[in-house]
Amino acid sequence: MTTIELTLDDDLTALLRELKQPLDVSARELIVLELFRRGLISSGKAAEFLQMPRTEFIHYLSRLGIPFFAMTEEEWKSEREQSEKL
Repeated sequence: MTTIELTLDDDLTALLRELKQPLDVSARELIVLELFRRGLISSGKAAEFLQMPRTEFIHYLSRLGIPFFAMTEEEWKSEREQSEKL
């Protein structure tokens, strides 16, 4: 495990404290969520990093308003057409 030192503005620190958890936990969570949102890690890896079951991570994303599926309009159209064929 790597330890880093991070300098944060007082305003940002105050906002992170509102999450009611240690700053390092909040920072780790936000980093993991952003990596997932950008498609750089899978939901399974993100859940592992946050030490929770994958299904719990998916529900957590939903509560935060972060989409689990990130599909383009064309991808949704294709999926709908495929399901209609069934």
